[in-house]
Amino acid sequence: MSYILLAVAFSVAVSVLLKLARRANVDIVQAVATNYIVAAGLAMWLLGARPQAALQSDARTPLILLGILLPAIFVMLARSVRSAGIVRTDVAQRLSLFLSLAAAFLLFGEALVPLKILGIVLALVAVACILWRKERVERAGWLAPLAVFAGFGAIDICFKLVAQAHAPFPSALLASFLIALVLCWIAVFVRAITGQAALSLRSIGFGVVLGAANFANILFYIRGHQALPNDPSLVFASMNLGVVLLGALVGALAFREKLSWLNWLGLAVAVAAIGVMTVA
Repeated sequence: MSYILLAVAFSVAVSVLLKLARRANVDIVQAVATNYIVAAGLAMWLLGARPQAALQSDARTPLILLGILLPAIFVMLARSVRSAGIVRTDVAQRLSLFLSLAAAFLLFGEALVPLKILGIVLALVAVACILWRKERVERAGWLAPLAVFAGFGAIDICFKLVAQAHAPFPSALLASFLIALVLCWIAVFVRAITGQAALSLRSIGFGVVLGAANFANILFYIRGHQALPNDPSLVFASMNLGVVLLGALVGALAFREKLSWLNWLGLAVAVAAIGVMTVA
């Protein structure tokens, strides 16, 4: 379980870093681009990943989609953390598993059982309760976490398609990192040439820390599954529940994020939804 605790801590650390990025005057596009250099390097070093095995499989289309979605959702994560807070963003990210669960029987032919239906209903209720804001907020205050919810669901579906193509996970992960890396740095250089944002050592350095935390989250989650090969549901539930609960504590205590009673109810429903979907 120590691996899962570390994965939870690093997952929330990514949200905290994104929360601090604006205060530190960091260009998030440059930070995300640097993050993928670090993540790709660590994937080759620690996981022994090589992209050829994935790119030579039938998984090229979902890998390209992953290469586009991964940096896009990272930027949207940063926007969501700024506008909606860590609590709402982390819950939206974790409840995105509802979308992959729905895709399991809509696209992949899995049987729809009553527990899965209950989990989906609870997830929808939780999202509605958590995103509800009494005060008037900008559209980004609820659109950004909704985009996080949809984006992570789409990413999970793409990984399922990659798995169906029998591409090794470390190789697929590295291939998607490399595609994201290329696209991100094209965006960085275009923005620099057009005068929108000059290259910043501060942003690049921040991206190194972000990439290390992002990859550590993935690495320890993988190690958790390897350490508990016969209890995937335990790993899955512990990871998702841990991020929801730790994210709520960090957001409320460290950043004074205000949550209404309905938002707290949504957190409780989210915990129940994750539990039901794990059992299902």
